[in-house]
Amino acid sequence: MPPPPSATVVGAPPATVGRYDGSRPDRLRSGLGALTLGALGVVFGDIGTSPLYALQTVFTADNHRVAPQPVEVYGVISLIVWAVTAIVSLKYVTFILRADNDGEGGIMALTALLKQHHFTTWRRKSILLALGVFGASLFYGDGIITPAISVLSAVEGLHVAVPSLSHLVVPITITVLTLLFAIQRYGTGLVGRLFGPVMLVWFGCLAVAGVNGIRVDPGILRALSPTYGIAFIASHGTIAFIALGSIVLAFTGAEALYADVGHFGRQPIRRAWFFLVFPALVLNYMGQGAMILRDPTAIANPFFLILPTWSRLPMVLLATVATVIASQSVISGAFSVTRQAVQLGLLPRMTIRHTSEHEVGQVYAPAINGGLFVAVVVLVLGFGSSAALASAYGVAVTGTFMLDTVLFLVVVRTRWRRPRWVIAVAGTVILTIEATFFCANLPKVPHGGWLPLGVAAVVFTVLMTWQRGRRIVTRNRTAEEGELATFLAELHHLDPPIHRVSGTAVFLNASTETTPLALRTNVEHNHVLQEKVVILNVRVENVPHVSAADRLTVNSVPFPEDGVVHLRAAYGFQDEQDVPALLRLAVAQGLLAPPDLGELTYFLSRITVVGSREPTMPRWQKKLFLTISHNAAHPVNFFGLPADQSISMGAEIPV
Repeated sequence: MPPPPSATVVGAPPATVGRYDGSRPDRLRSGLGALTLGALGVVFGDIGTSPLYALQTVFTADNHRVAPQPVEVYGVISLIVWAVTAIVSLKYVTFILRADNDGEGGIMALTALLKQHHFTTWRRKSILLALGVFGASLFYGDGIITPAISVLSAVEGLHVAVPSLSHLVVPITITVLTLLFAIQRYGTGLVGRLFGPVMLVWFGCLAVAGVNGIRVDPGILRALSPTYGIAFIASHGTIAFIALGSIVLAFTGAEALYADVGHFGRQPIRRAWFFLVFPALVLNYMGQGAMILRDPTAIANPFFLILPTWSRLPMVLLATVATVIASQSVISGAFSVTRQAVQLGLLPRMTIRHTSEHEVGQVYAPAINGGLFVAVVVLVLGFGSSAALASAYGVAVTGTFMLDTVLFLVVVRTRWRRPRWVIAVAGTVILTIEATFFCANLPKVPHGGWLPLGVAAVVFTVLMTWQRGRRIVTRNRTAEEGELATFLAELHHLDPPIHRVSGTAVFLNASTETTPLALRTNVEHNHVLQEKVVILNVRVENVPHVSAADRLTVNSVPFPEDGVVHLRAAYGFQDEQDVPALLRLAVAQGLLAPPDLGELTYFLSRITVVGSREPTMPRWQKKLFLTISHNAAHPVNFFGLPADQSISMGAEIPV
C-alpha cells in the first residue's frame, strides 16, 4: 500500500513538507554503505539479540508444556520464521516504513500525522490520539524490560561456558547495566561509531552458528514451509497457543525499525534487514531447532549449545556487548520519545541535554535515565533470570504492534485515500495475526506481564493529565493576559506616562494574541519599559523539523513606532528550542535590528499553578497535575537562555 506520489505532510511550511524518500542530500553524502552499517548498530540491536532467549523460552516456559519433539520443533521454527516474515518483513519494512512524518517514524510520528488531519468528529480524533499516546506509553514499559532481559540472557551464557561462575551472573549483569546508564550523560557518539561493526560481527556469528547447528540435522530446513506451523497449530491447539506467547519474543524490537527511519532512511534499513539481519536470524533459529532435535536437553540454552566449546566464552563476551548495544537503542529511544512528548505538549518542560553538536537526535534526559536505571536493576534482582523475565515480556510488545497497525491503517485511509476494502482486508489479516499473539500473552499478565502494562498505564495517565491540565491553564492564562493590541494601545494613555529605558527586552509568550504576563506585570508594577521590545511566540508544529528559512515570521502590531516587534517562531518536535540562536537568525534575516547584547534582557512569565474549587478535573487528577507542574524544568534552561540576563516574573494561575 504505497502512498501516492503527491502525499505530503499537511500543516507545515512548504520548504519542510514533502514525502520523504529516504535519500536526503546529507544522507547521500554519508554513503548508503555507511548508513546501512550504522543502521545495524542502532536499529537491529533488540531484535538481533532475541535468539539469546526466544527459543529457549518457548520450550522452558509454563512447565515445559511445549515438548522438544519433532512435531513441536518443526512447528515452532516454522511459526517463528513466518511470524517474522509477516510482521517485520511485510508489515514494518515493506509498508509502515512508508508512513513517515517528514522522514521521522515511530508511533509518535503516526500520532502527529493524525493530529494534523481534520476528522469529522472531535471524538474520533481524540480516541485515535489517545491510542497513539498509549502506544508511546507502552514503549516505556518495554524500555525497562529490554535492558534487563537482554544483558541478563547474555551473561547467563556463563552457565554453559564457565559453570563455576554461575553465581556471578546477577552481579555481573548489574555491573554492566550500571556502567551503561552511567555513560549516558556523556553521549553515545564515540561509542556509536563502534556499534555498526560490532553488530556486523554479531550477525555474522549468528549466521555461522546457525549453519553449524543445521549441520547436526539438515532436515530442519523443512521448517521453512508454513505447513509445519499450520499443522502444529491444528494438532496442538492449546499448546500451540501457549507457544505463541513466547514466539513473540523472536521479533521484539520490530517497532525500532520504524522509529529509527529518521536517522538512517528507508533504504539502509531495508538493505540491512533483507541482506543480513533476516537471513542471519532465520539461520540461527533453525540451527537451534536442529540442536534440540538431536539433543532435547539442549532446550536449557540452545543458543550457546550450538557453538563449539572453545567459542562459548568469547561468544558470551560478544553477546554481552551486543545486548548493551540493544539496550542503548532502547534507552536512547526513551530519551527521544520523552523529548517529542515535551515538544508536543504531552509532558512539562524537563531537563534534556544535547550530547552532540552535530546530531540533533542525540539527547540525554537525566530524570528518565535515573528512573529507567532503578527500574531495570529492580527487575534483575526481582526476577533473577531471563526465563523469569520473559513472562513480563510480550503483552506490551504485541499491544504496540496492534496500535501501530490501527493508526497506520487510518493514515492509509485518511492521508493516502486508499479504498475501504483495501483497509478492511489488510486490517483483518494483520490484526488477526497480532491479536492472536496478544491473546496468547494475556495469561502472562498475572506472572509479570502486569509490569509493562502498569508502567504504560502510569505514563499514559501522566501524559493525558498534563495535556488536559495544560489546556485548562492555557485558557485561564489567556483570560488573565488580555489582548496584546489593547494593552499596547493603553500604553499611550497611562498617567503618568511610562518611562522608557535603554536596552532590548525579549518577552516570551505562549499565545500570539495575548499580552505576556511578564510584560503586563513589568509595566503595571515597575512603570518602565525598554526602548526596544521583542515579543516572541514559540510554537511546535506537528512535523519533526522546520527549516531555518521558514522558522520566523513577523506579526503586525499597533504603533510599531513604539519599538515593539512581534515574532513568531516555528519548531518541529525534533528541533532544539534555542532562543538566543533564534534572535541571531532574526537579525540575519533582517527581521530584527541588531540588539546590544550587553543590554539585552529576557523576561519570562513564570506562572505558578494553584488549585481551585472549580470542577475542571477530578480531585486526584488535579493533584497529579499540580505535582507535575511544580517539578517542571525552569524555562531558562529549556530555551537556552543566559541565566545572568533572564528575569522571571511570577503569576498564579488556577486550575
